[in-house]
Amino acid sequence: MRFLKLHIELKKLATLVLLGTLVYGVNAQTDSTANATNVNVTTHFDKARVLQNQNKLDFALVSLNKASELAEQNNDIKSLIDSYHKLALLYLQLNKEESAEVFWGRSNTLLKDIEYPYGDAIFKYVEAKMLHRKENNFQAIFMLEEAKQLNNDRNFFNHILLLEADIYVDLEKYEVASKNYNSLIANTDIYEKEYLAARAHIGMAQLRLKTEKLGEAALDGENALKLAKANNFFREIKEANELLAEIYKKMGRFDLALENNENLGGIKDSLFNIEKIKTEAKTADKIQFEFMTNQINKQDKQIEDLTDETNRSEIIVILVSAFLIIISLLAVSLYRNNQIKLKTNDLLQTKNSELQSARDEAVNAMEAKTNFLSTVSHELRTPLYAVTGLTHLLLEENPSKSQQEHLKALKFSGDYLLNFINDILQINKIDADKLEPLNVDFNLKRTLQEVIDSLKQSAKANDSKIILNYDESIPNHLMSDPIKLSQIFMNLVGNALKFTKNGEVTVIAKMLKKEDEDVTLYFEVADTGIGISKEKQESIFEGFEQGSIQINREYGGTGLGLTIVKSLLGLFGSKIQLESEEGKGSSFFFELELKSKDSLVDDIPFEITQQDFEFKGLHILIVEDNKINQVITKKMLTKKEITSDIASNGMEAVELVKNNTYDAVLMDIHMPGISGEEATIRIRKFDKMTPIIALTAISLDDSLESFYAAGCNDVVTKPFKPEVFYQKIGENIFSKKVRNTGS
Repeated sequence: MRFLKLHIELKKLATLVLLGTLVYGVNAQTDSTANATNVNVTTHFDKARVLQNQNKLDFALVSLNKASELAEQNNDIKSLIDSYHKLALLYLQLNKEESAEVFWGRSNTLLKDIEYPYGDAIFKYVEAKMLHRKENNFQAIFMLEEAKQLNNDRNFFNHILLLEADIYVDLEKYEVASKNYNSLIANTDIYEKEYLAARAHIGMAQLRLKTEKLGEAALDGENALKLAKANNFFREIKEANELLAEIYKKMGRFDLALENNENLGGIKDSLFNIEKIKTEAKTADKIQFEFMTNQINKQDKQIEDLTDETNRSEIIVILVSAFLIIISLLAVSLYRNNQIKLKTNDLLQTKNSELQSARDEAVNAMEAKTNFLSTVSHELRTPLYAVTGLTHLLLEENPSKSQQEHLKALKFSGDYLLNFINDILQINKIDADKLEPLNVDFNLKRTLQEVIDSLKQSAKANDSKIILNYDESIPNHLMSDPIKLSQIFMNLVGNALKFTKNGEVTVIAKMLKKEDEDVTLYFEVADTGIGISKEKQESIFEGFEQGSIQINREYGGTGLGLTIVKSLLGLFGSKIQLESEEGKGSSFFFELELKSKDSLVDDIPFEITQQDFEFKGLHILIVEDNKINQVITKKMLTKKEITSDIASNGMEAVELVKNNTYDAVLMDIHMPGISGEEATIRIRKFDKMTPIIALTAISLDDSLESFYAAGCNDVVTKPFKPEVFYQKIGENIFSKKVRNTGS
């Protein structure tokens, strides 16, 4: 009896120790036994299978625990073995190998006392899983072959095929693995058809990624993602997005890779977070604790039955065993607590790494997009130069009336395409941080007047007029970037004119306040046009957005003008605002903070008149590697009775300038061999006076400042308007507006 008393005291001590050390707040399960009798074990198994496939592992654990309790209550040993096997597999999914081995070992004990081939087969399947996780792949295959001999259940056989395929991929036996995956993609499993197919598609995507079959890998990844989304297989959604991000990145499809990374971030935040890990760990430890407690209670029952003196040694063994179990539970509890902390820290570090990786990939994708658009817009300029140049030449050769109509339509299309390319390049430069506002002295009124003058023809075409309402108290000398301000007003006024017929567009510039040299100005561009609906006002500044499809068809345009305005104002730290009412017009307004230079005195006449030049007799060098462009430029010069020589590359240009006298040089920048900039630098070493005009299709990485620094006097971007082309040549040859070439 004293042994029984000792046992009772130990049991009390164990209870106190366990309750004091379990850090997860494990509470007693409150399942209703009355309800359990009305639900069979299979129902719990089916529910657990669905929950496990949806990565709701804590709920799946609860269902399997109910199944094991019901099986034990009904003395159903086979169902109890199945419960332990399913718990072992679920603990493996939770990366709790020690807990999995506890349930797997318990099922082994029960299998020794019963003839149960299916249970033996599952036992070997679980062992194969464990061996695979330890990278003992050949032993794992051997175990799966033995499992196949013991049972032919279709669902079980499909899971064996899946595990075999995963192992063969690790062994680089891709042909065998592919055969298994393909059979699972077309499986007819009555329980897990979609889940097995999703896993097989993921496996095939991984296999094809390893063998560099990226197109097929992407197709399998997308199929897996589609199946996973349709069935809420959250783990597979995560894996499919991870795979697709990697595949698309290798394919150079950075936009799709970025999309999958964003999807991945969302599902990780919602389903694979620290709280979920804690909840699953809490549930898993709770169930394992109850299982161990149940084993102790069984041993207690055995002790109570051992009243005979001859069984004292057995009682002692049982007591020692129980005590060791208690100590083990205590150690496991403390170990688990530490593991949770470590996993939490690891998860935080992983999350930070993933965020950094996602940011880097997003930056790479943005750079790829920027470089792609820049290259495309730049390359389009060369054939577009041929289109606009030849159209201009043909229009001057007295075409027939019908030909003239076609040529004018062609010219309109060329001009439209050029504006579109310029808009894309402008947005690209802003997005790529290639633009920084200058800070130079300028006259605001002159800048606004120049914008208005350049758009008077557009206003006349719509029977509208442009009014400048300018506050004369604004200082004459301000410090900012007049070029970008001109771009802002060109887009705002041009946009207003496009949607205003038989009306007015008013440009307002007003001084709000002035403190010493700090000036705050208010700008507004108001029109009496068609107006913008309320629902469209929020998105009107986004790229390619217009009022409606009908408006786009009627008025045309790219929908990029207001996007450029918004981006350019962002460079100045300002924000565009809008007030509009349909049928009554629109008003775009913003404020700018500038510096004034009151001490400066105007020394430049306000009006600059365009001059007519006499070009006859001039001799010019054309530096151009494109044969079509050579012909077009030469013909345009010939129209003005200008003779010309042609250099097909930079080195040839340097030699021709060295050995001949030219009134000007038209220098292409992008050429094979040495660039136009390098050729200009070399020419300036022996000729500092001949005007050099950069005639080029400017790309994202080009800088006007670098052209001038090399020694160019001016820049004309291709394709260009003929009147601009001739004006630039005249200004630089006759007006002597030659920039400082470093002499």
